[in-house]
Amino acid sequence: MTYIDAFVAAVPARNRESYLAHAEKASLVFKRHGALKVLESWGDSIPEGEITSFPKAVKCEPGENVVCGFVFWPSKEVRDKGMAEVMEDPDMEMSPDTMPFDGRRLIYGGFEVMLDT
Repeated sequence: MTYIDAFVAAVPARNRESYLAHAEKASLVFKRHGALKVLESWGDSIPEGEITSFPKAVKCEPGENVVCGFVFWPSKEVRDKGMAEVMEDPDMEMSPDTMPFDGRRLIYGGFEVMLDT
């Protein structure tokens, strides 16, 4: 695996199950467009930092939890093509009113793998 997209979001704890359903649906779309694997993780031990931290980065509010997601791609080229297709896929359409998290506070980026042991 040579390329990874990482996502960090604040999700209301009451939306854990709806977020999981959203992530399961999205994972099928990512895989349909070339992703090798999708991993979602619910924060379990997320310290609040003094200067910076995951909670600060996504502006976590009381009752919210940090979620990290990762999409593994075989190459940056496959990722670039696949990600463009994912953004246009009708299965990814969702009203902001029904999203289980505030997408405006989502942080994401692509990363080239440096070490995989």
